[in-house]
Amino acid sequence: MPDAVDAVETPTPRRKPKPAKREIAGRPLKPSTLMMGHGYDPVLSEGSLKAPIFLTSTFAFESAAAGKRHFEGITGLREGGAEGLVYSRFNGPNQEILEDRLAVWDGAEDALTFSSGMTAICILMMAYASQNDVIVHSGPLYAASEGFVAKVLSRFGVSYVDFPAGATREELDAVLAKAKAQAAERGGKVAMIYLESPANPTNALVDVEAVRDARNAVLPDCPIAIDNTFLGPLWSRPLEHGADIVAYSLTKYVGGHSDLVAGSIAGAKKWINPVRALRNTMGGIVDPHTAWMLLRSLETVELRMQRAGENAARVCDFLRSHPKVEGLGYLGFIADSRQQDIYDRHCLGAGSTFSVFIKGGEAECFRFLDNLTIAKLAVSLGGTETLASHPASMTHLSVPQARKDLLGITDNLVRISVGIEDADDLIADFAQALEHV
Repeated sequence: MPDAVDAVETPTPRRKPKPAKREIAGRPLKPSTLMMGHGYDPVLSEGSLKAPIFLTSTFAFESAAAGKRHFEGITGLREGGAEGLVYSRFNGPNQEILEDRLAVWDGAEDALTFSSGMTAICILMMAYASQNDVIVHSGPLYAASEGFVAKVLSRFGVSYVDFPAGATREELDAVLAKAKAQAAERGGKVAMIYLESPANPTNALVDVEAVRDARNAVLPDCPIAIDNTFLGPLWSRPLEHGADIVAYSLTKYVGGHSDLVAGSIAGAKKWINPVRALRNTMGGIVDPHTAWMLLRSLETVELRMQRAGENAARVCDFLRSHPKVEGLGYLGFIADSRQQDIYDRHCLGAGSTFSVFIKGGEAECFRFLDNLTIAKLAVSLGGTETLASHPASMTHLSVPQARKDLLGITDNLVRISVGIEDADDLIADFAQALEHV
């Protein structure tokens, strides 16, 4: 029986699952295989094959010394964070299993989950930005992300410098030099380089490798974060191309059934820890039931995304030759050589969300949308069902018109997220809807 001193120095180990096997006979296991059990030990849950939903607000400590040590980690008095389950604003079994599995997809050291994609993005930015700092970001961004920087963080003295998604290394050097000078003049720092690639809703790609090289040259301590929702986790792995933090709206492809809202970030612990500390204070962690649903969805994310990608390729092949279609923003049919070069280096697939430019304007787009029968008129993307929306009047309505014009968010742009229905049925649906244009 250890004495009191021993108990303080070596608290009871946390009841964690045994380290999961990540390889067989020297062969690394693929993420799709690890999604079936990684991070979960049935022995710890009465032998239940799948993790139960842990609906609890607090957790019993093994000892007083263990409780003290957990809070030393949570409060930052000791590095490493909590070593056990403490309180559901900080952590929980479902959330920790989910975070372990999300990290697998991006090859990340750590991951955090949130109640929505925007909660993840907002807490991420707030964790790094202080008064008089500058955020550098690509454009376009999802309207709520761009609005948070321009309208909310600006109230606390944070400014921004933006650049177009396809910017070259030379253009990026100039942007970062401008941001660095602006931050110095204000007495702050460049807090973050925030990217969205492909951009919502144009599908414009950012050269992450060029951003990394430009950052390394002048701002080596500045984190690069990227919203990878449109292609992740299957078709792009930004951490391999120079990003430090990857963010997702898990509502989209990872959740994939249009029945939950959640978000996440992943990266090295040194980048994730400041965000964890702020999440511990503010809350915003995903709830246990939603985390459990996401564990279910992760088991089929590869299958769903593959089917949706195959469908999108066939649908876009039909749309690009239709007389009432002016053009496509689809990564499988890139006309610009700069964008094609980025795609070849950064992407593993073209995805299943794209923009279609209808000949005409808002009225023609509305007639097309109102006559769809299989595809649903709704925002969001990445679900099992096909969705279509009009960004200029819906998701990006709050963006000033001059900004929309600059970014190519036109009145004749329809955003489509192709699902896993039969491709021939989808083509027939788009064909009959276009007849009304």
